[in-house]
Amino acid sequence: MHNALRATIATAVAGTLLTVLTACGHDGPTRHTGQAPGAGHTSDAGGTSGTSNTSGATGASGTSGTTGARRGEAGAKGTPATAPATAPDAVPGQLLGIGGRLRHRIPADSRQVVAVYGSGRDSADSTVVLYTRQGATWTRVHSWPAHNGKEGWTADHHEGDKRSPVGVFTLTDAGGVLADPGARLPYTRSASFAAPRWWDRSHWHDFDYVIAIDYNRVKGSPPDDPTRPDGESKGGGIWLHMDHGSGTSGCVSLSEEGMRSLLRTLDPDRHPVVVMGDKASLTA
Repeated sequence: MHNALRATIATAVAGTLLTVLTACGHDGPTRHTGQAPGAGHTSDAGGTSGTSNTSGATGASGTSGTTGARRGEAGAKGTPATAPATAPDAVPGQLLGIGGRLRHRIPADSRQVVAVYGSGRDSADSTVVLYTRQGATWTRVHSWPAHNGKEGWTADHHEGDKRSPVGVFTLTDAGGVLADPGARLPYTRSASFAAPRWWDRSHWHDFDYVIAIDYNRVKGSPPDDPTRPDGESKGGGIWLHMDHGSGTSGCVSLSEEGMRSLLRTLDPDRHPVVVMGDKASLTA
């Protein structure tokens, strides 16, 4: 009788873990705030759904993406996205390609914006651009080819639709399988972030580094916290994470170099946000 009960409990726990993993997240300790001892920071050049989001549209569940070979293996990790979107050219002082509807949702105290420019409503290709603000001037710092949801974008995401949520969302928490590379955001390291080994090998390193997008999640909790304030049907577990060369289940994926740069640059004191969507939605 006791053995049967233990088997039932173990099955339930495993099922819960897999559900969260499939949505780009799960559980694990070793959390700290600030920089890892001895790690250096890259200097700065310069949401709406979910109870904890700043603004934006309804959200997504997502697992997906990123890189190839692990550190030390042949080949570069973080293979660039295929057929990347072309981000708008830089113009001093402006967040290019972002219209008033979303621009007005960026908090007044935000001095860092990660803009995700999707190629099209039904495209999985995108470009990530990091901007920093000093005074009234926005400066484009860096850009990387990226991927978003396999089916593109939506302003009303639901669990399993394979689309990324359009909107403005805060960025407050990070983590991953690998040691803290010098993140400024609170970083949770845990082997539990690792993608299941029955997934395709190209996905095994997707979650070596992740930054939680505050869509339908509790800000201030580790990225793998499965709590979804707006309910399961609205999806969750939307992250920035490492790229595997194709679309995701709703997350945004980019190279290892890009993730390291963002982790070392995004600063809670600068109130970073992500502004994300397809071109038409961003410019509206």
